[in-house]
Amino acid sequence: MTATARAMAEATPADRDRYVDLLRVASLGTVIAGHWLMAAVSGDGIGNLLALVPALQVLTWGLQIMPVFFFFVGGFSHALSYRSLARRTDGPVYAAFLRARLQRLLRPTLVFVLVWAAVALAVQLAGHGGGTLTGAALRLVTQPLWFIGIYLAMVAFTPPLLKLHERHGWAAFAALAGAAALVDVLRFALGVPYVEFLNFAFVWLAVHQLGFLRADGRIRRPALLAAAGLAGAALLVAYGPYPLSMVGMPGEKVSNMAPPTLALLCHGLWLVGAVQLAAGPATAWLRRPRVWRGVVAANGLAMTAFLWHLTAMLGVYAAQLALGLDLPAPATAAWWAQVPVRMLAAAALTGVLVALFRRFETPRPSAPAPARRTGGPVAALGITLCLLGILGLSMTGLGGLLDGHSATLIALPVTAPAAIAMALGGWYLVERSAPARRVRLRG
Repeated sequence: MTATARAMAEATPADRDRYVDLLRVASLGTVIAGHWLMAAVSGDGIGNLLALVPALQVLTWGLQIMPVFFFFVGGFSHALSYRSLARRTDGPVYAAFLRARLQRLLRPTLVFVLVWAAVALAVQLAGHGGGTLTGAALRLVTQPLWFIGIYLAMVAFTPPLLKLHERHGWAAFAALAGAAALVDVLRFALGVPYVEFLNFAFVWLAVHQLGFLRADGRIRRPALLAAAGLAGAALLVAYGPYPLSMVGMPGEKVSNMAPPTLALLCHGLWLVGAVQLAAGPATAWLRRPRVWRGVVAANGLAMTAFLWHLTAMLGVYAAQLALGLDLPAPATAAWWAQVPVRMLAAAALTGVLVALFRRFETPRPSAPAPARRTGGPVAALGITLCLLGILGLSMTGLGGLLDGHSATLIALPVTAPAAIAMALGGWYLVERSAPARRVRLRG
């Protein structure tokens, strides 16, 4: 427990919604544990436990909680942040909002990317980048970045969609959900090519809109929301073209995640309803000083832990190989017996990595940027470059840095160096787009 976390906990305003902070921490922990469990590493490469044991795919209906972590909680936080900034700031708000939201997110992300890029370059220069496990690791380690890329899009769209919410409320959510359903009809019933990629926007923006509704206290029947979402997801999986797993499976023709489907949106609805049902007792529990201090401390390192947890897992497997310990075939009795030990070791190594890199997650005062009449457009261009760079890197991985390996991003090929350059350039533009905040004095 750091002194800073203790001081922040003691200074918490009485009206703060502490439950949202708990949701962020709990869902992040679930995501990390799920990733550690699903990774099936053997001498042949890195596979997916859920593909090897299909019966376990039903667990994704509880473990796939990215809709809560990144999008529902994100929508809630973005609504409060934007409104607070609008009340306290003279002049245009959009650039200042983007800069404020990205400072804590992009600094640790770009440090992670640059450190791993340096490691990948050193490995490939040494001629060790072509191994099966090494190549798989260099691809795997950047895959979770795609969530951050999509999250950046949610940040960029917050101001116009918040206005839409304030005018239309639940109807704005319904319009996005209806658009997601229409996309799936065009995709599966009519075979319209490429239309499915629109649901990267419609599905996640719909869940993000639920965060706005919670910020205004408008989710009043969570049991109904949970029941409707669970029933909808079950019916779609049972009678539609949707797979059981709520995460992507290797080689499957249809994924509920990439691009997201109506079934995943229903899954998000039931999760949101379920966590809302627990809000009352959880909020009472969070009034305990020791509990709340723990949540505050965990929130201060959440993004760093998310970024580095796969690195820790790979480190544990590398240590096994270096020590000459056998890697049992995934899903065998010997493999399951090692799971608790591996997860504890991964947690310990994640703690070490967090201690090394958490300072980059702590917001720091930055030099005032020059005032710009074009701050909004510059910020919009900057965040667009950031999200495209992060998404591109999640697709290319860090293997093949020296041979020009590329992946297709929105019909255009992108390499890892180009993706990193886009992310860095976009961050610079956002940082330079907003003037020093001019806060109105009250009195």
